[in-house]
Amino acid sequence: MHPTGRRAAFLSICFGVLATTSAHADDTPSPCDALKRIVAAAPNFSSLSATDGRAVALPYGDDAKCAASQANYRCTWTPHGGSNADALQGVAADIASCLPDATHDQNSPARQHFHVGARGARTEITAAQAGSNQMKLEINASR
Repeated sequence: MHPTGRRAAFLSICFGVLATTSAHADDTPSPCDALKRIVAAAPNFSSLSATDGRAVALPYGDDAKCAASQANYRCTWTPHGGSNADALQGVAADIASCLPDATHDQNSPARQHFHVGARGARTEITAAQAGSNQMKLEINASR
């Protein structure tokens, strides 16, 4: 039996509300898009905002504080759920997969370092533990 009249209108409204308020997986900011945008801004990061880098930290912490200056872009956050080491490895994996041209030249339990570009025109990317319960991402141009 098909709904008619008011019942059909009510069901139509309910399903419409559900369809417009449900979250979609692609609504989540992409760490890759954020990393690419920040690296592309080098050597002058002052065009970036504090929100540009939050998506990098979002899978690992909800309280990212980011800042741009002419010389670098930096974010710090508190990892949630897991350890700093797990968050550091996750950020390093994101950097490696999102920036395939990046060279991973340091891999330690407390620090991951990458660079993009030739000597004299490099963008340095460092993810590191910052104290006992903080993570730090810093991107700068070493030109």
